[in-house]
Amino acid sequence: MSNKTILLIDDELNVRELVELCLTDLGGWNVVIPNSLVEGFQQALFNHPDAIVMDLSMHCMDYFKFMNQLRNNPETQAIPVVLLSAAARWLEPDFLQQYAISGVILKPFNPLTLSDRISQILGWHSLPISQL
Repeated sequence: MSNKTILLIDDELNVRELVELCLTDLGGWNVVIPNSLVEGFQQALFNHPDAIVMDLSMHCMDYFKFMNQLRNNPETQAIPVVLLSAAARWLEPDFLQQYAISGVILKPFNPLTLSDRISQILGWHSLPISQL
């Protein structure tokens, strides 16, 4: 099992629960779930996660504020971010580069391959599902 810690930010409870199960059961990772973006930033500072997996609501300016805080703080600026979002298909490459987004996984996603997709995006090695 890996000792990686993922900060998971998604405002949809059902999606959050599904992603948490995928990442803990199939990925073997620790998952931290904040109750808000403000708490998410505090958790990023406190837990120093190996990655942040987050939805990005294009209608909520708080997400952009969160990304600015994350990238402008020396303690959090290097944390890789993977977007897990239906809205991400409309993002411009400049946006992804500006916020140093490591990769994008579009919703709907395959729960069985989610941890492997995240591992591939981040360059982590993971066991095939059949070996877990």
